[in-house]
Amino acid sequence: MFCKNGNGPKEPTPIFGLIATIMEQKTGTSLKTLVEKTTTLLEKIYKGGGEKAAAKQKERGKLVARERIAYLIDKGSEFVEIGAFAGYEMYDAQGGCPAGGVVAGIGYVSGRQCVIVANDQTVKAGAWFPITGKKNLRMQEIAMQNHLPVIYLVDSAGVYLPMQDEIFPDKEHFGRMFYNNAQMSAQGIVQIAAVMGACVAGGAYLPIMSDETLMVEGAGSIYLAGPYLVKAAVGEDIDSETLGGAVTHTEISGIADYKFKTEEECLDQVKRIIDKIGKSGEAGFDRIKSKKPAKPVEDLYTLVSAESSKPYDMVEVIERLVDNSEFDEFKKDYGKTIVCGYGRIDGWAVGIVANQRKIVKSKKGEMQMGGVIYNDSADKAARFIMNCNQKKVPLVFLQDVTGFMVGSRSEHTGIIKDGAKLVNAVANSVVPKITIIIGNSYGAGNYAMCGKAYDPRFIYAWPTAKIAVMGGDQAAKTLLQIQVAGLKSKGEIIAPEEETRLLNEIKAKYEKQTSPYYAAARLWVDGIIDPVQTRQVISEGITAANHNPVMKEFKTGVFQV
Repeated sequence: MFCKNGNGPKEPTPIFGLIATIMEQKTGTSLKTLVEKTTTLLEKIYKGGGEKAAAKQKERGKLVARERIAYLIDKGSEFVEIGAFAGYEMYDAQGGCPAGGVVAGIGYVSGRQCVIVANDQTVKAGAWFPITGKKNLRMQEIAMQNHLPVIYLVDSAGVYLPMQDEIFPDKEHFGRMFYNNAQMSAQGIVQIAAVMGACVAGGAYLPIMSDETLMVEGAGSIYLAGPYLVKAAVGEDIDSETLGGAVTHTEISGIADYKFKTEEECLDQVKRIIDKIGKSGEAGFDRIKSKKPAKPVEDLYTLVSAESSKPYDMVEVIERLVDNSEFDEFKKDYGKTIVCGYGRIDGWAVGIVANQRKIVKSKKGEMQMGGVIYNDSADKAARFIMNCNQKKVPLVFLQDVTGFMVGSRSEHTGIIKDGAKLVNAVANSVVPKITIIIGNSYGAGNYAMCGKAYDPRFIYAWPTAKIAVMGGDQAAKTLLQIQVAGLKSKGEIIAPEEETRLLNEIKAKYEKQTSPYYAAARLWVDGIIDPVQTRQVISEGITAANHNPVMKEFKTGVFQV
């Protein structure tokens, strides 16, 4: 997820393994086991199309995508990768698509925070799968929301033809990327394209719609149709370099602006271009000198277990995330199943909205289940979100929610009305929202706590996260009842052991779909992070958001009172 850049173009490595090793003797927790599993999966993903494909790149004098990024970003700086799990277990029949065939994230180039998107040529020659398009659009969305420069490292064979119907024609498909190119340019967002390999067909528009285009001689090529298609279409015999190489486009067509002998020279020029970008305004979010939490951040491994049913005190988690472990709780004794309050994360002032997972006592003396949103907690959270918008304080949502309280008492006291207030406030919030899914993220609770559909600037999951319309046990039993009822209506009798087998089968399938890896593969979350890196991803997210000085006026619209 996070990687430090050292001296030279070596592949970034995950920090999960290092932290897990340090914590091994101290904790021995199941959360540590989940972190280790994530580490293993990431290490495999980081190999892209495999060692043979990487070796072919090297034979042609080319760097692989992660090496290009490592060379480009400032030494000693961190690269926050977005969407590393994109495509995970989604395209096994096609041979897989690690990281969606594109390495992307936020890094520092010449001291400037930038969005970096690099095609991975080792994965199907950098071809675009459906998830590749979705990931590219997500990176452009991040750039537009936060007004960050974009650097494209281009090396792609274009659309993966066997799946062209899933990537080519729709609104959120391949063509939307060029629409965004134009929109970003109009908004004054700098876009730099370094063409280090193929740039074919519709993809050829991307570098030309960027502010400046750089090409590597003998490797980079830009054309609407390659030599084979040209031969088939117009009968012309021509080689790739003459048709659309660096010399052609810098000396004849004028399409490209620079040409270089090596990739390193090309990337050095990208650094020089970024170095000279003028400063723009800021949103003005408050930041002071950062302080480490007074309570050990490593305690997160033991405070939260892998079993999402186990209660814990969310305030204890927050105190491991905020500076000096100082947290000013808002309406502490009201609406206790949602914790709201102010703190600082890496110096940034934040408002935190978090699900309380321990059992609490309401103002009427009733016991309330942790992770459930009640009327009073929904009302409190909506008010707090409005306050943060009034004061321009970024919001951090810590999700571990099983949903809203149900039953006659909740319905008669207007749980839908109070839930609608909260959803309204979240949907209309104009300050940056960053969501961390710690545990459960079920049903309407996902919406109310700023799930993907509610436009968080960034959304990450811990390895303990579960995202679904309801919990696995409840869903499996509901689905089983429907299935058994259908069979009985046909006169078929189901033996108890057969019901048990069906239940286990349904539950296994459902639980696979609720895992954080399933969610990350489909970009429902931007990444799966080690819990101890939560402070860093939040800080980098607010740093990015602070680059955009334009904020809408906060209005909540109409809701029931």
